[in-house]
Amino acid sequence: MYLTAALFLLGVLWKVYQLAQAPQDRALRAVTACLACTAVSFSTGLPAENHALNSMAVGASSLVSNVPLMAAVYFLLSFYLYSATDRQRASRRARLEAIPLTVTLIVITVATIATPVGVRGRPYGSADLHVPQVAVFFIVAQLYLVYALATTASWTGRGARLAQRPATIGLWLTAGSLTGMAAANALRTAMDLISWNGAAVPAVLNQSAAMLYALAVPAFVVGLSYPAVMMRVAGLRIWLQHRRTYQQLGPLWELLHEAFPQDALHRAPTAGTLREVLCIRGVHRRYYRRVIECRDGLVRVSPYLAQQGVQDGATPQALANRLPPALRAQATGEPASCQALAVALPREDSIDADAQQLVALSDALGTC
Repeated sequence: MYLTAALFLLGVLWKVYQLAQAPQDRALRAVTACLACTAVSFSTGLPAENHALNSMAVGASSLVSNVPLMAAVYFLLSFYLYSATDRQRASRRARLEAIPLTVTLIVITVATIATPVGVRGRPYGSADLHVPQVAVFFIVAQLYLVYALATTASWTGRGARLAQRPATIGLWLTAGSLTGMAAANALRTAMDLISWNGAAVPAVLNQSAAMLYALAVPAFVVGLSYPAVMMRVAGLRIWLQHRRTYQQLGPLWELLHEAFPQDALHRAPTAGTLREVLCIRGVHRRYYRRVIECRDGLVRVSPYLAQQGVQDGATPQALANRLPPALRAQATGEPASCQALAVALPREDSIDADAQQLVALSDALGTC
């Protein structure tokens, strides 16, 4: 539990740092407030904090736990408002959404104060719902959660219909989880009404609510994390591709670098340092530099390739056979009467397609 609290604290501090960098970002402000309120609500469940709150006022821990929880749901709703609509419309709607939150907080605060001390502040599982003030506390709080969660799910679904993968998958998971939480709170509201009237609560209602929570909470976490995780997976795939291509270009690059060392794109620190090797972005930098250096070298030697009889559209193997003698002719200072020749050109206009043509030439050099 304390580890989770520490993670919450780190998350809040990180969001506060991000907010300090972009104080005008209202969506980020809403996320930061949501996370902070969730952390406060969670911390009231810690034994030390729970005891401290109840020692100040009987039942205070229950109230202090529910108030930030509902505020967190409100700020979550605000985040989707600011993300899905223009700033002016989102601000107006956020102010309107603050009205039911404020009414709810006033009602549950009054209900807590009016509750007899002997039954005040009990956890939900052991609360005496035959006491009207206790029943009002839980029913009103859960009705607000049903409304706010259902509204947030609706806004999330709208965003999912407009988004593209992988964001749309994460948004649909989030919308489904929020709907499940709203349904679970609706079932709990029904259970509270039944208990308030003195009847026995059917076991199926309690089991259904528990099952919805058990499914919805992990789905919510997965839905929020899915787009970021998929972006990291895609980034890792590109990283591996660039690293593999960089290594495959080795034979061609070494041959051309020896002939044209002046074409090396020097920078500090150099590519051989440990920091450059371990840095994730270092792989991409070295990949682009090697592709550019190989292409520059081929442009320089292309007149000599033309003198060797190489034609446009020559195969990688034909180029590989003619490249060493062309480089030797260039190194000896032989005049090149032919014009520069475009060799190993890709069909698509992209650096990755260019790299694949260069890789084919590099592989062919290994068979010479």
